[in-house]
Amino acid sequence: MRDFVIITDSGSCMGKTLRNEYDIKYVVLSFSCNGTTYPADLDWKKISAHEFYDLMREGNRILTSQALVKDYVDVFEKYILEGKDILYLGCSSKLSASVKNSFIAKDELLNKYPDSKIICIDTLRGSYALALLCIAASYYRKEGKSLEEVANWINDNKFTSNMEGTVETLKYLKMSGRVSATSAFFGGLLNIKPIIIGDALGQNYAIEKVKGRRVSLERIAERMKEQYLDVPHQKVIIAHADCYDEAVEFKNIICKTLGKELDITIDYVGPCTGSATGPGMLCVYYFGKEVLVNKDN
Repeated sequence: MRDFVIITDSGSCMGKTLRNEYDIKYVVLSFSCNGTTYPADLDWKKISAHEFYDLMREGNRILTSQALVKDYVDVFEKYILEGKDILYLGCSSKLSASVKNSFIAKDELLNKYPDSKIICIDTLRGSYALALLCIAASYYRKEGKSLEEVANWINDNKFTSNMEGTVETLKYLKMSGRVSATSAFFGGLLNIKPIIIGDALGQNYAIEKVKGRRVSLERIAERMKEQYLDVPHQKVIIAHADCYDEAVEFKNIICKTLGKELDITIDYVGPCTGSATGPGMLCVYYFGKEVLVNKDN
């Protein structure tokens, strides 16, 4: 059985610490602002996270670009030439068109290297919900499961990767087409804060609306208590869009609500997700019961 490499993309938000810990590679997407194009680098080398969100606070529009077929070919081929097979876990096709190009790249490379194995999966998860699947894949790879076994596990369990969060305003999600104009309108009334989940269609869905920031965080913690599962591959991550102090407060709320101290990683949300949510986003990601919202739609 040949070794295989786990590859994701910028939509996973995984910073260097997590990528190194779980040996995850990634395909770099890009974003542009005021005519300047930047790599959607998850280590913020060209522009700091704070500078990125300040651009948005100043009213600048951030536009993201999908990864090209060539981007996938370049990354995949590098590892094929090292004698490794490939498991690519892509950001939800409902959030990014990039994953479609991964399938084209796979077909090109399999024609060129017929003895190689490449499996590309549209995870229908984004941001750290996608990162959690990469972490689980790494966990089961370390246990000795084959490429096919890990890919099957991902396909069978991808909707157990839960995302629940809130944003300061829905205007950014509205501009990016990630929520409806109607939801954005009601989310702007009377300090109403939406609770947004990653649904079973792979998109963002405003499942509840509550009044006030603190109440929204407390409600998310309550929902997490209902969904959370103690599984061997569990990892809890809080992502924030330049609001670290609130993220720490959120962690304390979660631990108090669940009645136990959890090992929770706090990190910035990456530029691809952050461009859609805007500054002030707070989300928690964890493995729990299968997400069934909109499953039958």
